[in-house]
Amino acid sequence: MKHFYLVLLVGLLACATSWQAAETSALQQVQTIPLANVEGRIDHFSVDIQGKRLFVSALGNNTLEVIDLQAGKRATSISGLKEPQGVLYVPGLNKIFVTNAGDGTCRIFDTGSYHPIDTLHFSSDADNVRYDAARKQVYVGYGEGALGIIDATTNKLLGEIPFRGHPESFQLETSGPRIFVNVPTDGHIAVVDREKRAIVATWPIEEARANFPMALDEPDHRLFVVSRKPARLLVLDARSGKVLVSLPSVGDADDVFYDAAHKRIYISGGEGFLEVFKQDDADHYRRIERIGTASGARTSLFVPELNRLYLAVPHRGSQGAEIRVYEAQP
Repeated sequence: MKHFYLVLLVGLLACATSWQAAETSALQQVQTIPLANVEGRIDHFSVDIQGKRLFVSALGNNTLEVIDLQAGKRATSISGLKEPQGVLYVPGLNKIFVTNAGDGTCRIFDTGSYHPIDTLHFSSDADNVRYDAARKQVYVGYGEGALGIIDATTNKLLGEIPFRGHPESFQLETSGPRIFVNVPTDGHIAVVDREKRAIVATWPIEEARANFPMALDEPDHRLFVVSRKPARLLVLDARSGKVLVSLPSVGDADDVFYDAAHKRIYISGGEGFLEVFKQDDADHYRRIERIGTASGARTSLFVPELNRLYLAVPHRGSQGAEIRVYEAQP
């Protein structure tokens, strides 16, 4: 009889441990925001923290969807775009910069009225967009290989930095002048000095191809790059370009974010999962969770100020287009 109760106790403890693990998920889904009548692929996001608005590039729908985060619903939709890929909200200037693959434009809108302010024309495929707040400059990746530089105040094109292939995700360091740029068609990371407007180093990615998403842990000098062929998370020394860690990850990844407060890395992939890695220290990482999402849900945005991750789910079959909202847990 004692043996029976011992087995029962062990079973109950195992169930309690399993239940507790499920309850302490790194990312807890807290909201779903439907995007009715939005068709096709959804690309990148930007956020207005003070105004509690999320801007979503609905590439396949040729619209920019504006989400009221406080109300939890779509506020408006800006139509007439040509395959919008990137979007950037610039606080203080009341501007939204939207980059378009279809016609190579960067279109600028007023954040109050959503009326167009200006349009800049690049050669083709205007893609990812980033903001240098100290210099008030907007960087746009485009075409067969270049970063265009825009004066965010005057909307004037200041120049460009050429590459050997189309730039995908890129990150600007704040403590120095460097920009790290994924160039997947040439299989490397280009390191740019933005004061010189020149490439100062190229770091080959030898063990993988299709290096698209990128994130930066600047204090620890770590660069996080996610490849698709094969699907891996690569951790590089941001001073030397040396690959320090390589771990299996979610397939068809298009966004990766570093959560400095919780020492975690979030990766969204079209394979249908959110991948969560724990940073034990600058040189040691482990996968702690794989969260099922939906096919094609590969773009996302983590907003540390709100402690939330926003995931785009496209319309496929019976699954409607929507934004899933996750809250980072302690």
